[in-house]
Amino acid sequence: MDVIAYTVLVLATGLERLAELVISRRNAAWAFARGGVESGRRHFPWMVLLHLGLLAGCLAEVWLLGRPFLPWLGWPALAVALLCQAGRYWVISSLGRQWNTRVIVVPGMPLSRRGPYRWNRLRHPNYLIVAIEGVALPLVHTAWITALAFTVLNAVLLLGFRIPVEDRALAAAEERAP
Repeated sequence: MDVIAYTVLVLATGLERLAELVISRRNAAWAFARGGVESGRRHFPWMVLLHLGLLAGCLAEVWLLGRPFLPWLGWPALAVALLCQAGRYWVISSLGRQWNTRVIVVPGMPLSRRGPYRWNRLRHPNYLIVAIEGVALPLVHTAWITALAFTVLNAVLLLGFRIPVEDRALAAAEERAP
């Protein structure tokens, strides 16, 4: 895969993220109309910045540092990155209107038990998919610095902020449920 094809892949991933934001805004409006409560607003801009940084880092590292495409690494990484896209849409379709890029909980709404959410041990499948994609997408073209930086920063953001906020919001909603 040449640098131009990789650039197209990263830009297509960026367009996919924009489509997710459209879905998220529509779902947020639906949730707020039903009394949805948002949690964790303060960490959300950092998540957006991190995901933009992933895409920018992929391109910058490949273009500026001349990272090569290594077929033995690049093709499997591409397959994993594409599987992650399928996984993201499995999550989105499984959660339906409850899916959002923000933490918005509608009081009285039951938790989804469809798709990957039917396995109780995997509480946050979307975050696992994002973590895997954050390694795979950069490694398609050996952007290992971006893969490493995203992995560390994503772990700090998810484990330190996002998952605890989401777990508290869901637990509070379950406590209020009749």
